[in-house]
Amino acid sequence: MQENLNYVSPVAEASLEDRSEFIWKCYAHVAGGLLAFAAVEAYLITSGIAARIAPVLLQSWLITLGGFMLISWGASHLAHKLESRPAQYAGYALLVFAQAIIFSPLILLANQRADGVLDSAIGVTIIGCVALIATAMITRKDFSFLRGLLVWGGLLALGGIVASVLFGFALGTWFSVAMIGFAGAAVLYDTSNIMLHFPQDRYVAASMSLFASIALMFWYILRLFMSRD
Repeated sequence: MQENLNYVSPVAEASLEDRSEFIWKCYAHVAGGLLAFAAVEAYLITSGIAARIAPVLLQSWLITLGGFMLISWGASHLAHKLESRPAQYAGYALLVFAQAIIFSPLILLANQRADGVLDSAIGVTIIGCVALIATAMITRKDFSFLRGLLVWGGLLALGGIVASVLFGFALGTWFSVAMIGFAGAAVLYDTSNIMLHFPQDRYVAASMSLFASIALMFWYILRLFMSRD
């Protein structure tokens, strides 16, 4: 009985006005998360903190890569579990800060290059994510069937990272390309959930899930660009 009292209907069952408000709140929070990420990253770099932590993270680059995957995956999982608004905001803030820390060595290296690789990666990520989000919104297709693919794909990716650490082989260009495709599927899945499946009171958690997928795509696009000769 208590479970029924706490039930909140998914956004697909809401009125058109409520659905529109929910979706706009989600994307406003995603934009806010991205701006907060950029601000934290700028502070880490200008203050010299990024330069101090970079050697530590770069010494175990593949482990850092695995940590990034776990954070992204864990954020998407928690987005479906957090119920209270304060918990959702706390989880989102922790995600943004953790992503900024892990990204800092990669962005620091990209900033040291003179070929505009960081700007190019940002531009491609924005174009790709906007196109995927628009596809999900225009077609209104339910992409929840991608969940199984994302679960198994994430496990395989983590397995590949662990194997590369244990056996000493490199994760090359094709791994980054595959992970960009994986992140694209995650963006479609998260956008579909925002439009159809998230409860109306969890727009912060929904934003956190989409932010994690966008960050994942940016990570591998930036890695791919930096791997060019």
